[in-house]
Amino acid sequence: MSESVLLRKEEVVMGIFSRFTDIINSNINNLLDKAEDPAKMVRLIIQEMEDTLVEVRSSSAKTLADKKELTRQITRFENDAQQWQEKAELALSKDRDDLARAALIEKKKSTENSQSLVQELVNVEEHITKLQDEISQLQDKLADAKTRQKAIIMREKTVNSRLKVKQNIDSNKVNDALSRFDRYENKIDDLEAQVESYDLGRKSLSDEIADLESNEKVDDELASLKAKIKKK
Repeated sequence: MSESVLLRKEEVVMGIFSRFTDIINSNINNLLDKAEDPAKMVRLIIQEMEDTLVEVRSSSAKTLADKKELTRQITRFENDAQQWQEKAELALSKDRDDLARAALIEKKKSTENSQSLVQELVNVEEHITKLQDEISQLQDKLADAKTRQKAIIMREKTVNSRLKVKQNIDSNKVNDALSRFDRYENKIDDLEAQVESYDLGRKSLSDEIADLESNEKVDDELASLKAKIKKK
């Protein structure tokens, strides 16, 4: 794996995040401009976040696979270098300087290849660290978006419920119902007045007895007055 390959991978990831940012800004601007369904807008943002997260994780998985492949190659070159070292020592023990030199040349190639891949492995590990940080940030943003989505849905339901209540209160149905109540109360008032009118002019038993007692007092006072006049 060359450094140019790593650069292309980074460009791909940066492109993903750039597109993600553009999409979010575009949706928010559309919402502000058109003032349309906020819940729908949030669903779109969350969907884009989830899609982007899948892409970034896929890129991260490929980079991890590259790391494993680099590690295997480094191990193979290191083993090759060790084997060429042993072959060079064997050739020297047999007084074959020419073979020992050739073995050392091959060892040098294997060592250089190993060192080159080690540096590339360092770059890959740095790239993986960046990806993990970006994934973590994206997960946090996604969690925040879902929390806001729940809040928006609750607010929307509350507002719609209040709107329906207001509409019902202000509707003619409510006014008609209140008018019917007024008519019913007036009708009951009329019935009560009729009942009370029947009782007008009628004396109860108590009233008649009270009248008798009053008349008796008047009669007694009249008799007393007559007796007083006769005495004169």
